[in-house]
Amino acid sequence: MGAEGMSMDDIRASGERLGINFSEVDLDAIRLPPGEDFGIISDDEDLRNEEEMEFEAGFGNIIVVDNLPVVPKDKFEKLVGVIRKIYSQIGVIKEDGLWMPVDPETEKTLGYCFIEYNTPQEAELAKEKTNGYKLDRSHIFAVNLFDDIEKFMKVPDEWAPPEIKPYTPGENLQHWLTDEKARDQFVIRASSETEVLWNDARHAKPDPVYKRSFWTESFVQWSPLGTYLATLHRQGAAVWGGASAFNRLMRYAHPQVQLIDFSPGERFLVTFSRQASTNPRDTDRVVLNIFDVRTGKLMRDFKGSADEFGGVGGATGVPWPVFRWSGDKEDKYFARLGKNVISVYETETFTLIDKKSIKVENVMDFSWSPTEPKIALFVPELGGGNQPAKVSLVEIPSKEEKRQKNLFSVSDCQMYWQSNGDYLAVKVDRYTKTKKSTYTGFELFRIQERDIPIEVLELENKNDKIIAFAWEPKGHRFAVIHGDNPRPDVSFYSMKTAQNTGRVSKLTTIKSRQANSLYWSPTGRFIVLAGLRGMNGQLEFYNVDELETMATTEHFMATDIEWDPTGRYVATSSTSVHHEMENGFNIWSFNGKLLYRVLKDHFLQFSWRPRPPSLLSAEKEEEILKNLKKYSKKYEIEDIEVTNTLSEQEKERRKILKEEWDRWVNEWKRIQEEEKLERQNLRDGEASDEEVEYEAKEVEVEEVVEIKEEVILFD
Repeated sequence: MGAEGMSMDDIRASGERLGINFSEVDLDAIRLPPGEDFGIISDDEDLRNEEEMEFEAGFGNIIVVDNLPVVPKDKFEKLVGVIRKIYSQIGVIKEDGLWMPVDPETEKTLGYCFIEYNTPQEAELAKEKTNGYKLDRSHIFAVNLFDDIEKFMKVPDEWAPPEIKPYTPGENLQHWLTDEKARDQFVIRASSETEVLWNDARHAKPDPVYKRSFWTESFVQWSPLGTYLATLHRQGAAVWGGASAFNRLMRYAHPQVQLIDFSPGERFLVTFSRQASTNPRDTDRVVLNIFDVRTGKLMRDFKGSADEFGGVGGATGVPWPVFRWSGDKEDKYFARLGKNVISVYETETFTLIDKKSIKVENVMDFSWSPTEPKIALFVPELGGGNQPAKVSLVEIPSKEEKRQKNLFSVSDCQMYWQSNGDYLAVKVDRYTKTKKSTYTGFELFRIQERDIPIEVLELENKNDKIIAFAWEPKGHRFAVIHGDNPRPDVSFYSMKTAQNTGRVSKLTTIKSRQANSLYWSPTGRFIVLAGLRGMNGQLEFYNVDELETMATTEHFMATDIEWDPTGRYVATSSTSVHHEMENGFNIWSFNGKLLYRVLKDHFLQFSWRPRPPSLLSAEKEEEILKNLKKYSKKYEIEDIEVTNTLSEQEKERRKILKEEWDRWVNEWKRIQEEEKLERQNLRDGEASDEEVEYEAKEVEVEEVVEIKEEVILFD
């Protein structure tokens, strides 16, 4: 019998086996904790053209809740109301789906009840969320699936060793890294189509890997190390990967999910949804779930109003991501900003460190070091300037403040970590003495040096507006776009000098550039100075080592730029999100040579597949660099072969085009020859095809363009 066909008589018959005696309890003393919430509806997602949801055979959507209070008839409805309030927060209880047995002689409850949900997923979540829930001191819930109780009743009296199943290897989720041509993958979306492709720069075209229609209902997202591709659906999110094709690896139930975010080490997935309130006086409801990526288990959920998660901002009404993860490989900590607090959680138990948040009066922003459990936080001025603004470095989990810098006359502050966590740049906008304007300077923290020294950097022209700032990845340099549009200046600085004195030094300033964005290569050294959107896609490829421009070009109306993870190629794209003109993407070499262009109507998204960090030691990488010529010979030979193949293909293509042209010309000559006599008869015997029969004459034609009368008065 399926769960759909189960009746209360069936439950009652099975429930007779579970008679348990409990002491009476005063229901009036029971108080549910304010805001107590146990979960969400977690139906399986609805993937278009996928299989429909299947209900499991048996009673998989029914739970048995033991250890309930034993109450008389007059308190029966009150107890049912309490239980319904708890379990209706987790999923939809079917009509007449809550049954609490009563002893016919005493007319008291028997201390347990049956709850029937719409789906087995809701029942499983209810068991997970409420087993061990403490209603009061005497009543701690013991929750089981109904099917599990049936299995417990059938446990044999004698133990038998479990059957050993043969090992079956799982999907190789890193197979794409073994490509013999050392290519990188990327994903694109256009209209309803999503495609994963190889970047085959040698053949100057993308090489298809996988394509699917209606794969996602909003966007797709790679995990930080490139292991998974995540998609979003009406009922939740899913991740895909594998060797031969993109197989679905796991689902995460979260109805109406809008945003997702992976932890840096790919251990956890955060999902977000916001549901509009039907009452205009209430704020919208926000739900955040944190799942274990591999198992799909819900580790922790957070629910509340939009105001509780950072107020309004962006399309979703809250700043994203809400949770910010520490930079360690183990994903040990995550944190979120609250009112006058920073709440830091550890992922071993998903609870607050020391069971309390870090109290910081009026804290406005914070960010993690990319490599260490350290937080940089910003507090604005308080009391009308009586208490200065400050930037502090706090170590986690000790919550010890390692460094603090007071800042005066501050109007705004932004923090930028260098990718290795060696430096922190704090851009500070300060008021002038008159308070009518602002100027910008930088506070540069040397994180790895003793006592964390701080340097102050001000531009030569203090009134220059800072348009963009970016650190060189894994390096010691940074770039700043400053000045006035449409042609600001770009300056490059280094945290090291030739004498290694530990002072920031200016490398160069290049004047009057059409740029409003900075894009460093992931390996450093090269940078793209880009003028996007309003600047119509101007691109300058710049070599910071040599301080010279390698190429100046454009991708008309480009909206996005992204380096591939190896720093060999750059993708520029023009999406229909911003305009409908010449949508598609271009692939460039690191030095600004256009390799190929792909145009797509209704083009929506381009994203390179990230690569995990190299497993080679620093010594091994240095050895490879020293012997690079030996390793490169193999690829040089392959490049020559590809070039020759492409050359032959181009020759063959041109030969075919010429043959087609010759056939076309000869055909028209034949037609002209066949119709020659007919044309001559139409012209009374004149040979109109002979050029010598024509006489060229020049005819002058005069035309009055304008007549204008003007009256001139004389004194």
